[in-house]
Amino acid sequence: MSELDLAIRGGTIVTASDMYRGDVGIADGRIVAISNEITGARQEIDAEGLWVMPGGIDSHVHIAQDSGPDIVMADDFASATASAAAGGNSTVMSFALQKRGQSLRQSVEDYRKLAENQCFIDTSFHLIISDPTPAVLGQELPALVKDGYTSFKVFMTYDDLVLNDRELLAVFDVARREKALVMVHCEGYDTIRFLAERLEQEGKVAPFYHAVSRPEVVEREAAHRAISHAQLVDVPIMIVHVSGAEAMEQVRWAQQRGLKVYAETCPQYITLTAEDLDGLDMEGAKYVCSPPPRDVMSQKAIWEGLSQGVFQTFSSDHCPFRYDSPQGKLNPKARSSFRWVPNGIPGVETRLPILFSEGISKGRITPQAFVALSATNHARMYGLYPRKGSIGIGFDADICLWDPNRKETLRQEILHHGADYTPWEGFEVKGWPVATFVRGKLVYRDGQVLGEPGHGQIISRGVSEYVGN
Repeated sequence: MSELDLAIRGGTIVTASDMYRGDVGIADGRIVAISNEITGARQEIDAEGLWVMPGGIDSHVHIAQDSGPDIVMADDFASATASAAAGGNSTVMSFALQKRGQSLRQSVEDYRKLAENQCFIDTSFHLIISDPTPAVLGQELPALVKDGYTSFKVFMTYDDLVLNDRELLAVFDVARREKALVMVHCEGYDTIRFLAERLEQEGKVAPFYHAVSRPEVVEREAAHRAISHAQLVDVPIMIVHVSGAEAMEQVRWAQQRGLKVYAETCPQYITLTAEDLDGLDMEGAKYVCSPPPRDVMSQKAIWEGLSQGVFQTFSSDHCPFRYDSPQGKLNPKARSSFRWVPNGIPGVETRLPILFSEGISKGRITPQAFVALSATNHARMYGLYPRKGSIGIGFDADICLWDPNRKETLRQEILHHGADYTPWEGFEVKGWPVATFVRGKLVYRDGQVLGEPGHGQIISRGVSEYVGN
């Protein structure tokens, strides 16, 4: 088969349904052959002893996003996608945020310019809708869905992003009509404001109180409300970054009744706890994210949901800020109250090693479930399948080679993101991505990012399989 550009030979191929020994043949950026033995390719990669998996798809990352006055996100598209490649990912999906008063179309065009010719791996955009005016709902949003922006996110909290119930229903109704998928950040705005103000009045302003101001009941109530709105409108929704049992039980309740309610969780909810926010001085700021990590019992509940199929996707919610920076976690206001600590943690590079180690290596999930949670379900959920998300004839040659036995210790010095810390400093993992290919091109191997900015494409997407006809 001399027409092949590349053959990956001798590895164990893992998909969401199968695990078998085989060779993979690649031509023109696509998988064109899978066989017991492939010879004659222009280049061969020896994958003996390695697992050949689809490149990860991280469908929830924040890159170069406006974060408020004097606050700067730590990653641009070059550093974020390099970091993602080093973590075994071949595609990331970030968010084009509409500021209030701004045209939704203009926000997408401005954001797209930040990514053009900067990406090491492929990327695609969700929309964030903060100002659902009649023009946005009646004209801009339907047109953008037709252009391939087939998913958008709404928030039930944050001063500059929160939508009230009437606005949520209006956005849900457009999504139903246009066959788009809505992602929902479920935390109750008024409840958080009430709790935060009370804590500040009591002088409880350290980063630890960020978690106290956003207890599970706040997430549970908002998840129940979002599900009720979705049921009323009859629209599928994805509840993102579910942190513990209470919100997960709302999702399971809906799923058991046949509602099209889907859910995502993240590494912080299986490895971190609220106690991590209680570090000396301002160290706890490194762990401030929303929803916050909970406790060990919540971690067990999340694993139950992962093993039982309550969660369709496992994403990073990568939202990086520098810690020791006046434009990051230690900005001038941060010591006065947890409310001013930038909300988010870096995680795009560590997502998959954590899931592999805590899931596969510890016997909690199968290799096939890992592939589904890390790649295949993301592609199906967000309109990228069957182009991406699996190892099969005709798919993009987005492939990660994993050493299932390699042990590493996560630490800042080996990571490629723009942040100056990792929340998982010293965390030991078993299972490590050793090479990442994007459309047949090697972009990462053994600690080194090898590709060039611009190889990654900005991809438009089709309708989610989970939305239905």
